[in-house]
Amino acid sequence: MEIKEAFRIAVQSLWANKMRSVLTLLGVVIGVASVIAVVTLINGADVYVSTKINNQGADVFTISQQPAFTTSYADYLKYQRRKVITMNQYLAVKRGCTHCAEVGAFQSTTGPIIYKAQSSNNTEIRGYSPEMPDMQNLNIVEGRGLTQADDVHASQVAIIGADIEDNLLKGENPIGKEIRVDGVPYTVVGLAEKQGSTLGQSQDNWVGVPLSSYRNTYGGTDSLTIYAKAGSGAAAMEAASDQARLIMREMRHDRPGADDSFTLSTSDTLAGLFTQISNSIGGVAVAIAAISLVVGGIVIMNIMLVSVTERTREIGVRKALGARRSDVLIQFLMESGTLSLIGGVFGIIGGVAVAKAVAVLAGFPATIAVWSVLAGLFVALSVGVFFGVYPARKAADLDPIVALRSEF
Repeated sequence: MEIKEAFRIAVQSLWANKMRSVLTLLGVVIGVASVIAVVTLINGADVYVSTKINNQGADVFTISQQPAFTTSYADYLKYQRRKVITMNQYLAVKRGCTHCAEVGAFQSTTGPIIYKAQSSNNTEIRGYSPEMPDMQNLNIVEGRGLTQADDVHASQVAIIGADIEDNLLKGENPIGKEIRVDGVPYTVVGLAEKQGSTLGQSQDNWVGVPLSSYRNTYGGTDSLTIYAKAGSGAAAMEAASDQARLIMREMRHDRPGADDSFTLSTSDTLAGLFTQISNSIGGVAVAIAAISLVVGGIVIMNIMLVSVTERTREIGVRKALGARRSDVLIQFLMESGTLSLIGGVFGIIGGVAVAKAVAVLAGFPATIAVWSVLAGLFVALSVGVFFGVYPARKAADLDPIVALRSEF
């Protein structure tokens, strides 16, 4: 029997029992859809992590009171009990880290921004040392950035994100305009390049002011985040981060052998955390998919056994007319494989649809991986063929005389 003819017969058989075929597909559809959806979302998260790393710079590391992400409430409480990072500690790193190309500091809060009759709420207010915009890859497209003189004199000047220009100034030239940042007047001296949004959250709704001006307004009790830029290459990053760590441990009186009382993070740290999370999510998805596919495969095997029983006389007639054992085997394997492959196609469509719906509702990036689509189809086909072997062999081994005497 030719493959083309076997495929045609398989499709006719499935079409003749539409409801049964649809119900049989569910296990395969759920299994493939879960894998496709998770892989698509993980790829989107990979884009997000890459964006965060690019925004910070691959050669930049940070020193903070606690990490940007915590995986348990107990860890969160532990980090909250740490001492804050002070201005003296920042200045010690700035003076003593000879392997660092640049060292800056950063603080932030949220508050209202007002320009004339326009206002914005929950805008991020950033206190910047002069080095910070460069280390966060903020390109100033109009005006100028913050200078050392601005920080020394606690000048009332500010750089703004694109959302402030779009929503408050509404097409006016922002340079030289006076805005009120949480009630304090500042003169806009620079406009940063638009960065867009990540995870549905705008990256342009912020105002940056000199760190000294920020601390004059909000006080000096909150913790600083120190940014440091190393030279190019892994060796330079290791030398700079090790030196900064030693300075911080000395300033904070960390005992020898004790853990750091601060968090030093590099781009590898963020990437490693993402890998750990994505591996966990991927493992759960694979487990769900495996269970669904096994269930789907068992259902396919049972349905094929029913089909063999129902078509016993047909098999006897085919064998009596000269059909070989291999012809019957191929016919039923083609039927189970086609059934499972159709389930894989619908699973891919469902998985992509779920991932895109999550992306729209949660603002989460979703990127379809071609390899996951091909893998989904391959696994679906493999499940159908594997679980179809037993029914196909049972059909192929039927004695034509016995089959022709069957009442079915």
